[in-house]
Amino acid sequence: MGQCGITSSKTVLVFLNLIFWGAAGILCYVGAYVFITYDDYDHFFEDVYTLIPAVVIIAVGALLFIIGLIGCCATIRESRCGLATFVIILLLVFVTEVVVVVLGYVYRAKVENEVDHSIRKVYKTYNGTNPDAASRAIDYVQRQLHCCGIHNYSDWESTDWFKETKNQSVPLSCCRETASSCNGSLAHPSDLYAEGCEALVVKKLQEIMMHVIWAALAFAAIQLLGMLCACIVLCRRSRDPAYELLITGGTYA
Repeated sequence: MGQCGITSSKTVLVFLNLIFWGAAGILCYVGAYVFITYDDYDHFFEDVYTLIPAVVIIAVGALLFIIGLIGCCATIRESRCGLATFVIILLLVFVTEVVVVVLGYVYRAKVENEVDHSIRKVYKTYNGTNPDAASRAIDYVQRQLHCCGIHNYSDWESTDWFKETKNQSVPLSCCRETASSCNGSLAHPSDLYAEGCEALVVKKLQEIMMHVIWAALAFAAIQLLGMLCACIVLCRRSRDPAYELLITGGTYA
C-alpha cells in the first residue's frame, strides 16, 4: 500500500515537472506582454517600478525550466538530496510569487493617480504639426482605445495645440472609424469618440497587472502541489523499509 502511494506521488511529481516547463513559457509570455504593453503606454505612466512584477515573473519563468529539470532528474534517480533541493527551490519560488502578487496589487492601486498626473502633461505638450514621441503616443492611444481627450473631446479646447491651430478641430485620431469624412471638427461631435482616454488607459493598465497577479497565483498553487508530492516521496522513502530495499536491490533477512 505504501509502495503504491509512493509510485502515485512520483507519477504526479513527474507530471507536475512537465507542467512547470509549460508554466515557464506562459510566465515568460505574460511578463513580455506587460513590457510590450507598457512601451505603448509609458508616456502615461512614469513609475517604471511598476515593471518590477513583470521582471520578477520572467525570472521565475526562466527558473521554472531549471526546476522542472531538477525535479525530473531527482524523481527518476530517486535522489533524496535532489528532491530536497527541489522542494527548497520551489519554496523560494513560491515566496517570490507571493511577493509578485503583493507588488501587483500595490502598483495596481497606484495606476489611477499615476495616469491622472501624467496624462495631463502629455496632452498639454501635444504637437500635431511636428509630432514627437509623446504626441504619437496620444494618437496611438486614441485610435487603439477609441477615445478622445482626457475625459472627453472638449478637453482639447484647453490645449496649446488647439489654440495655435485656430481651426476648431481635434486630432484626426479622435475620429470614429465609421466616420469616413471626419476631419476632427467640433462642429460634428457625432464623428468623434465620446469617451475620454484617462479612464480607458487606467482600465487597460490595471487589466495588465491583473494578468500578472492571476498568473502568479495559478502557478503558486501548482508549486504547492509539487512541494507536497515531493515531501510525500521523501518522507515515505525514509520510513518505508520495503521501499529502501526496492531501491537498493536488497531482500529481507
